Amino acid sequence: MDGFTPVSALVGGAMIGTSAALLLLLNGRVAGISGILGGLLAPLTRETGWRAAFLAGLVLAPPVYAGMGGSLPPVTVEASFPLLALAGLLVGFGARLGSGCTSGHGVCGLGRLSPRSLAATGTFMAVAVLTVLVIRHLLGA
Repeated sequence: MDGFTPVSALVGGAMIGTSAALLLLLNGRVAGISGILGGLLAPLTRETGWRAAFLAGLVLAPPVYAGMGGSLPPVTVEASFPLLALAGLLVGFGARLGSGCTSGHGVCGLGRLSPRSLAATGTFMAVAVLTVLVIRHLLGA
């Protein structure tokens, strides 16, 4: 919890919630990243533009913020490329298996009081807790 600042967390959460609500209200679409990305992998449709803009915003926001004088936390990745690739494939498989990703279920689904999203988010959280328990406390890594 080093560096946790409640104000920035609150502002960031409000921004995420507002953007998800606006996408739903203005486009009738849920802001689930796996679904947005999956729609870009299909043949071109009239929805390609907003999907590409949404993902470009996710990728470009940090460098634009830094370019405007904001400070970004340092990011250190201590895993090999094959391990990262495997992790990415497993996350993609899990998102397909769970009919959505953490952003779709956790941010948007819970906000819509979806029982399926409540079950999915509970499962995500339980697996995360179990993973930390095994990796940090049982294996000592």
